[in-house]
Amino acid sequence: MHRIEDYALIGDEQTAALVGADGSVDWLCLPRFDSAACFARLLGDENNGHWRIAPVGADRYTRRSYREDTLVLDTEWETPEGAVLVTDLMPQRHRAPDLVRIVQGVRGEVTVRSTLRLRFDYGSVVPWVRREDGHRVAVAGPDSAWLRSVPEVPTWGEDLGTHSEFTVKEGERVAFVLTWHPSHEPRPALVDPYASLRHSVKDWQAWARRCRYDGPHRDMVVRSLITLKALTYRPTGGIVAAPTTSLPEEPGGVRNWDYRFCWLRDSTLTLRALLAAGYQEEAEAWRNWLLRAVAGDPADLQIMYGLAGERRLPEFELPWLSGFGGARPVRVGNDAVNQLQLDVYGEVMDSLALARRSGLSPHPDVWALQSVLLRFLRTAWRQPDEGLWEVRGGRRHFVHSKVMVWVAADRAVRAMEDFPDLEGDLDGWRELRDEVHREVCEKGYDAARNTFTQSYGSCELDAALLIIPRVGFLPPDDPRVLGTIEAIRAELGQDGLVRRYTPDAARVDGLPGEEGTFLVCSFWLADALHMTGRTKEARELFERLLGLTNDVGLLAEEYDPVGGRLLGNFPQAFSHIGLVNTALALFGAEGAG
Repeated sequence: MHRIEDYALIGDEQTAALVGADGSVDWLCLPRFDSAACFARLLGDENNGHWRIAPVGADRYTRRSYREDTLVLDTEWETPEGAVLVTDLMPQRHRAPDLVRIVQGVRGEVTVRSTLRLRFDYGSVVPWVRREDGHRVAVAGPDSAWLRSVPEVPTWGEDLGTHSEFTVKEGERVAFVLTWHPSHEPRPALVDPYASLRHSVKDWQAWARRCRYDGPHRDMVVRSLITLKALTYRPTGGIVAAPTTSLPEEPGGVRNWDYRFCWLRDSTLTLRALLAAGYQEEAEAWRNWLLRAVAGDPADLQIMYGLAGERRLPEFELPWLSGFGGARPVRVGNDAVNQLQLDVYGEVMDSLALARRSGLSPHPDVWALQSVLLRFLRTAWRQPDEGLWEVRGGRRHFVHSKVMVWVAADRAVRAMEDFPDLEGDLDGWRELRDEVHREVCEKGYDAARNTFTQSYGSCELDAALLIIPRVGFLPPDDPRVLGTIEAIRAELGQDGLVRRYTPDAARVDGLPGEEGTFLVCSFWLADALHMTGRTKEARELFERLLGLTNDVGLLAEEYDPVGGRLLGNFPQAFSHIGLVNTALALFGAEGAG
């Protein structure tokens, strides 16, 4: 059985595919990240859809890598008869999405087999397949996909799949192109697979050259930035948390969620990473997506939205899928969209403040939006909420949420102090900022243990409290900050990494089982150590985290130190944002280009 780290990502900035260690594309949603999957073997078996290309008799690749500074994946296979190279990519689309797979002979003469099983609607619908003009055409309901090879190779239907088998010698190439389009529309224009490869390599490398970070581990920073770019929905600028749903946070468990949406809490960290690395255009697109998504009554602000700002993301289960490694249920949609999470107001305010300070093009509605959000928070901040970890065990007065309310008020006050032309209730917002600060320090701090706690009156800790010095709530040398860092390391640490909250998670989130260490929290610990003068320890932890990436530089949401494996949806934007920001914090001065 595959592990999560066995997969590599390819995509066209509107959707993405996961390619496994055996040469099989096991996950692909078309035409968007949040569309139904046509390859769902990742969450089921081969009868739920996949496309494998590999030498006959070979089980696992010999080695693989992305072409330098691209999202083009090269997989090499060594066999007794010779060697072949399979190149996978999804070129940026003009109208229809294309999946291109090119087989090239490297040495000797190797027999290669392609097995394609299209299964629309998350692996539940077997399409009709017919031949037409040298293509295999699959149709079911609203979906249609066309398969062709260049040059044509022997292809036949068998066992509800489309199979091809051929031999390649050194220097010979066979390219396959799978193109999707709505079944009621005519076939899109054909793409040249070899020209698509050249253009994709050129475009990705040109984009990567814009990165102005040139310090230690630049290759890992660029890989993370490319991953974030790949998770961006180009038409709107929204960035999905991950391209997958229901990859488990606990092997065989029920902590399986759909992450193919855009979370507001990622906004400040994403903007900071993009701006610091030199990607102004992408930062502006994300800022503009944010403004469109949150428009409306501030009481209706959601924690997440769809790729274009959609608000309704109903959650339901897919009972015909057995789950990754038997982890069920498989979920589509996310009911957390209906939760109250007060921290998102602070993250939105912080994002817009950062955009203003960084010189992004002014937007006429920004300050009006910020003023409305602050007016709402004047009373709403006293409510308990579900917190940034989206617990399903009942609302609490989460300390992190209150700290981010303070951030919202603080950024509004600072904006008016720095830009005197802005109009607003400066005295009232200062009063709000001071009141929230006093209450958090009184009710969210355990003096006996010298640490802030997860919620008012609780004993649990929360790794999100590591952000207190970064957002400016308290200075890094404050004894309460230092005590919180040490308490989190002692109580939430595991093998040098950090859990989100207490290992007895059911007490907090209302769900059975446990989860792994949370990678972005471990990056936050490195940031906090650096801010408090322990840069050597911070760099050692950062090096450890880099070592957890898979062979092509990708991270999931969590890591299991006991099993030595990645957990959760993959690749995870939050983890890669953490990697970029921590690298910039630790090495920014020596690595700024």
